[in-house]
Amino acid sequence: MSSRSQTGASGTPLLDRISGPADVRGLAAHELPALASEIREFLVEAVSKTGGHLGPNLGVVELTIALHRVFDSPRDRLLWDTGHQAYVHKLLTGRKDFERLRSRGGLSGYPSQEESDHDIIENSHASTALSYADGFAKAHQLRGLTDRHVVAIIGDGALTGGMAWEALNNISATKDLPLVIVVNDNGRSYAPTRGGLAEHLTTLRTTQGYERFLEWGKDRLRGTPVIGGPLLDTLHGAKKGLKDVVAPQGLFEDLGLKYVGPVDGHDTAQVESALRRARTFGGPVIVHCITQKGKGHAPAEQHELDQFHAIGAVSANKKPSGPSWTSVFSEEMVRLGAEREDIVGITAAMLQPVGLEAFAKAYPKRVFDVGIAEQHAVTSAAGLALGGVHPVVAVYATFLNRAFDQVLMDVALHGCGVTFALDRAGATGNDGPSHNGMWDMSILQVVPGLRVAAPRDGARLRALLREAVEVEDAPTVVRYPKGAVGADIEPVASVGGLDVLARARGVSRVLLVSVGAMAQVSLEAAALLAERGVGVTVVDPRWVKPVNSALVGLAAEHELVATVEDNGRVGGVGSAITQALRDARVTTPVREFALTQKFFEHGSRNELLDEAGLTADNIAQTVHESLAAAGAHHLQDVS
Repeated sequence: MSSRSQTGASGTPLLDRISGPADVRGLAAHELPALASEIREFLVEAVSKTGGHLGPNLGVVELTIALHRVFDSPRDRLLWDTGHQAYVHKLLTGRKDFERLRSRGGLSGYPSQEESDHDIIENSHASTALSYADGFAKAHQLRGLTDRHVVAIIGDGALTGGMAWEALNNISATKDLPLVIVVNDNGRSYAPTRGGLAEHLTTLRTTQGYERFLEWGKDRLRGTPVIGGPLLDTLHGAKKGLKDVVAPQGLFEDLGLKYVGPVDGHDTAQVESALRRARTFGGPVIVHCITQKGKGHAPAEQHELDQFHAIGAVSANKKPSGPSWTSVFSEEMVRLGAEREDIVGITAAMLQPVGLEAFAKAYPKRVFDVGIAEQHAVTSAAGLALGGVHPVVAVYATFLNRAFDQVLMDVALHGCGVTFALDRAGATGNDGPSHNGMWDMSILQVVPGLRVAAPRDGARLRALLREAVEVEDAPTVVRYPKGAVGADIEPVASVGGLDVLARARGVSRVLLVSVGAMAQVSLEAAALLAERGVGVTVVDPRWVKPVNSALVGLAAEHELVATVEDNGRVGGVGSAITQALRDARVTTPVREFALTQKFFEHGSRNELLDEAGLTADNIAQTVHESLAAAGAHHLQDVS
């Protein structure tokens, strides 16, 4: 009998009876295992259809049920870090329509303020929830709101981020802060969690509790003549040291944080009991829950790589989409590693997602996984470069935002030869506003000496990566999007390092500058303009920072320059080209096509590009109208 067929006393499936947290609290304890089973079956069925974060949510079913039985959301605030483990929370707060999960018009893959009052932070960048929680709890104190709690749920992977420890340092200083920190410890982020903290938590997971040891010692020492009493006193005096030996939760208690656990995160009664004790303590408390990522779904439990951290939609009719940008980078890194022993890889807890797994297998001593700590990754890379090797830091484009100061002051200021491989650049779509890699080319424009390459296809990705790692006296960046790589687009000519992708037949009135993966759209727009009798030359700069002087020369020969990029419009490549033309006193107007400067709702890449007007039809129409307007203005000036 399937788990969805299990019913309560009313004959209705338990999950169907849940419309909010009050319904969860109203269930009898003996009904909770059946509810957990129904939730797991629902998640496996629903997420397999849409794609999404399956493994993390299967691991927090009982934990989430317990949270909603002990705390009263939304009066009590539940803050999820990183947020991809909040699907169960969505179900228990009345959001059961998963048909369009992570698609335009459907549920977000992360907490969303627009969806529910039960969601308060939308972050999907790790290691931030404790800082939010610190501020929230202090605000409650300042306002005299003593009847509510703040609960931060953070994974052991997110605890590898330095920002989490900055928050813990401050939280511990306020002894009466009504804040509960739930550490969801499954030993993994995407893959197994690494580092000293991971070793510490592993010890906590696998060591018998020291209280049981003390009770054993008391019984025996009390029965020992003469020396039993003094030894027992000594034992109590050494209690703190014994904790560190038998169950070293001292790491947290040294910070002044009460520690509860570890508890079985899949035993709702145990978790409820621990949370109730933490709620009544009156100060900041750590509740350490041991969970299993992918729990209850055998394929996920047995999946060695990441236990189904995130899966794509499963469809029998789905055709292979071809090699991905990430796979092209991965293959080229392995080739470079064979040719150059000085090349090393660095990742922030995302070895497989960014394509460094194959490199790590081939050269295991030349890859460093620093955990969810992008700032450390970048400055460590600076140290590696100063030490005589060439590091390639592979991260999602959106995550480099977190380490901007390190790129500027630790890498660029010291002229370090560090290459940044920015995966999922541009409009990524389904993971929502925090994951769109639309900020990098704007942010990086201000860094002196840094060079940015934007390959348009797989061949250019391989070539530009090779060019980047040859630079030893300055940082280099190679950025590329998410998804499948299209066919290679070969140039018809080269001018001063620029690739000419298309030439106008006859007089060329428009210089269309295509940035990276926007090449195909740019070529289609040029073809549409040619049908209207407008001659267009399409060029790909390959290296978009600094602006190539040959581009300035070409711009002076045209009536209009149009730039097309999947970065934010403010401060992007188009802006840099406009400034370069102004500095050279070239008066050719520039029309910039880029992503609108806003936080885009989750949706597909094509939906986001369409929303921003980055389509061939819109580009062609707007360019045509701009030429007409310029012509009319010229006639007025002449008259």
